[in-house]
Amino acid sequence: MDVRAPVEYSRGSFPGVLNAPLMNDNERHLVGRRFKQSGQLSAIKLGHQLVSGKTKNQRVNDWLGFINQNPSGALYCFRGGLRSKVVQEWIFDYSGIAYPRVKGGYKAMRRYLIEESTRITNCNNFIVIGGQTGCGKTLLLNKFRNNIDLEGLANHRGSAFGNNVSSQPTQIDFENSLAIELIQKQKNSFLLIEDEGNNIGTIYLPDSLKNRSLKSNIVILTANLEERVKLSLKTYVTDMLDSYCSVDSNNGFENYANYWKNSLFKIQKRLGGVR
Repeated sequence: MDVRAPVEYSRGSFPGVLNAPLMNDNERHLVGRRFKQSGQLSAIKLGHQLVSGKTKNQRVNDWLGFINQNPSGALYCFRGGLRSKVVQEWIFDYSGIAYPRVKGGYKAMRRYLIEESTRITNCNNFIVIGGQTGCGKTLLLNKFRNNIDLEGLANHRGSAFGNNVSSQPTQIDFENSLAIELIQKQKNSFLLIEDEGNNIGTIYLPDSLKNRSLKSNIVILTANLEERVKLSLKTYVTDMLDSYCSVDSNNGFENYANYWKNSLFKIQKRLGGVR
């Protein structure tokens, strides 16, 4: 359970985490300003004033709801300091539950994931799957348990037409999810990844992974033109239209048309400009 303010959570978090903040964005801003003006004690006093009465009761009840559903979980703030300590104390005062908090908080977990991601990438063997668009690289990749689906983690298919209906994660969220995947699958004799450029949409691959992939064995997947056209038509036309319409039945086709316009705009120079 992430008790940081929503603005902090939106910059980066971890899969499966609930944001149940001690303070909302405005309260955090006011407390931060008071800290700069009058110091820590005055800021703490203001924080207790802002989060009191019904507001405090509601937030504690939200935390207890999470705890009931996740009794083996933990809570954290940015550095594992005052905010998570206050939440931990209030939970105990209301329920008698000594819910654990993460030592070092988000910052410590983030540092650990970066270090592990680099270590695993440098120590493990990788096989890279390459090939032209439409030959089914991602379909093949996802048939193996020892795969790292970079495009899935980035929520993008890695081309000018690669956007999905939902937006891409933040760079930090991608890196955290990637590190967790690497940790979970590091005991395999090798890991499978798809051949990617330096970036997947707005997401950039970590240098350690990119460098490792360049030194790894590559398997080139081939398909004839008819097969490639058939799969590309399904992936980028029919499936995309279904996705847009399932999300918004009223404006789905218009949003789908804009997806095509925006995608074609990205490659207009390669198409020779306006004809």
